[in-house]
Parts: sequence; structure tokens; C-alpha cells
Amino acid sequence: MSSNTHQQLVEEWLDNVVIGLNLCPFAHQPRKNKQIRFKVSSALTPEVLVADLFDELTFMAQSDANEVVTSLLIVPDMLLNFSDYNEFLDIADGLIIDNNWEGVFQIASFHPDYCFAETESDSVENLTNRAPYPIFHVIREEGLAEALKSMAAPDEVYKRNIKTMQNLTQEQIHTLFPHLN
Repeated sequence: MSSNTHQQLVEEWLDNVVIGLNLCPFAHQPRKNKQIRFKVSSALTPEVLVADLFDELTFMAQSDANEVVTSLLIVPDMLLNFSDYNEFLDIADGLIIDNNWEGVFQIASFHPDYCFAETESDSVENLTNRAPYPIFHVIREEGLAEALKSMAAPDEVYKRNIKTMQNLTQEQIHTLFPHLN
């Protein structure tokens, strides 16, 4: 599959699931304004993926926050096992710490087999973070803090998202998450 195809599948997931189901109330406006960056990593080794993630964080640090609000680093050929992906998140967090980007960026995680701690792998709530491929979502903390100020109950978002997933029919799940079937 080409990187364009990988990106297209992620964009469809973003439009249909994340924005379509309003899982992230902050995603609509940046998507509409073309302020979301999509980058497909061709990494096949952890060393190359670390370099790709570092490059993406550096790009974000050097870019205008009004032009690029957030970035999705898509990893179609690595970390397909959720445990491996989860372990790599420690390396990703280390990149942020080692480069003094704490308080500047955070990484949200998405994976085809995402599983929250203390949930069963087939629990419907895991769908909130299930994506076509492993993804490292680089978020600008300043923008997130600003967006959270405008919300009445930001702590309720995850509860609402779980309820949204619980209310989906099997047909809707099949349609929205074809990469999981």
C-alpha cells in the first residue's frame, strides 16, 4: 500500500469516527482549516521510527501553531502488536523530555488493537482509540489548554465517548471500523 493510501485511510477514520462521532470536540475546526498534518513513517526499525518521531516533533516546534495545530504520525509497517506500541510510547515520551518539550507537546496514542488498562480487549470502549494503524498524535499543549478552557466539563468527554461507542450497533461498528473486521 502506498503512503497516500495509508494517509487516506487515516483521514477517513478521522472524518468518520473522531470528528463524525465527536470523540474529540477540538478536531473539527483544525480539520476544516487544514491545520492537521499527516505524516506517514516508512520505518521498519525502532531507530528509524525514533528519528521520524523526532523529525515530526522538531517540525512541530519550528512551525507556526496557527498553520499546523496538530500532527498525526502514521506507522503502518511497525508496532502492529499493541504491547510493542505501548512500550514505544515510553521512548516517545523520552524524546519529549530529552528535548525540553515537556509542557509544549504531548502524544496521544491510537492503535488498531488499542486496549485501555483494566479492560478486556473486546471491550467497546477501546474503540475510542482504535485507528487503522499505529498513530502518534502530537498535540500542542498550549492549544489543548486553550480549547479545554472553552469546555464546560472537559473531564466528561471520555465518559461521553464510551457511551457513544456503547450505543453503536454492530453494523455501525463494522462500517466505521472496517480496518478491525
